[in-house]
Amino acid sequence: MRINTKPRRQNSHRADEERRCEPHKQWIRGRRCLTAGQGCGGKIECAHVDHAGGKGMSLKVSDFATVPLCQNHHREYHRGARTFEAAHSVDLIAAAAGYTAKSPHRLKHERKLAARVSA
Repeated sequence: MRINTKPRRQNSHRADEERRCEPHKQWIRGRRCLTAGQGCGGKIECAHVDHAGGKGMSLKVSDFATVPLCQNHHREYHRGARTFEAAHSVDLIAAAAGYTAKSPHRLKHERKLAARVSA
């Protein structure tokens, strides 16, 4: 049996960089839990809505596909997104789109991406 000893080609992570916006995540963490008043507990976390699309091997969805959830609800969400949506009567994709539309960081991020593409 032959063993390939060549180093693996390194991923550029460019696709991942285009999906990240730390200021937006900080802004999301400053909001109330999406399910406020329904047994919230713990600090607010930025929960990526995985079924929003764009997730791949070693890739999270965009930081703009996020919602604020307290620690308790974030754990519950990861046990089953569809079950979580049904239990709390919430559409996470629509909620994430609503937060993105109101984000003070969205336009700056889009301009940065456009400048990178045109360069």
